[in-house]
Amino acid sequence: MTDARIWRETGFVENDPWVIETDEVKASEEQKALLPLADLIEKAESSNDVGLGVLIKPGDDVRKLEPYLYRLEIVAVEFPAFNDGRAFSHASLLRERLAFRNEIRAVGDVLIDQIPLMLRCGIDSFAVKNATALKRLEEGRLPGIGVHYQPTARPAEKSGGYSWRRRATA
Repeated sequence: MTDARIWRETGFVENDPWVIETDEVKASEEQKALLPLADLIEKAESSNDVGLGVLIKPGDDVRKLEPYLYRLEIVAVEFPAFNDGRAFSHASLLRERLAFRNEIRAVGDVLIDQIPLMLRCGIDSFAVKNATALKRLEEGRLPGIGVHYQPTARPAEKSGGYSWRRRATA
């Protein structure tokens, strides 16, 4: 990804191989393409390739990936705007119902205040372009939410008081 930096909880990732191809940007021989859903299905149906990557857009049906999940190395879920949360649902479906265990990456409008919520949904890497988010991540200043009322893909400590209240581990 050309203008985004990849961040995980362990820090920034150098030399990430995944690229979202456009008319202007194509994956080089050292890189791998994140294919649109229809292209991934076409490639999976016509080959036995593994280690594939897919880009799920907000309007895509993530359940169409189910027959191919064992062949995927990464699923990128797109956040086209800060107020479009469909990628949260995509990540939750992948982790909780489809039992996908490989990397899920947030791409698009990734903002610092949403990263803790994205982590809770099972997203584990982030293509960050936002200057404020980049600065805060470089400083190690990730905001947190101490108590949650609903379980998610990411396990949380039990609070000891109420069965439905969970305390964040991070």
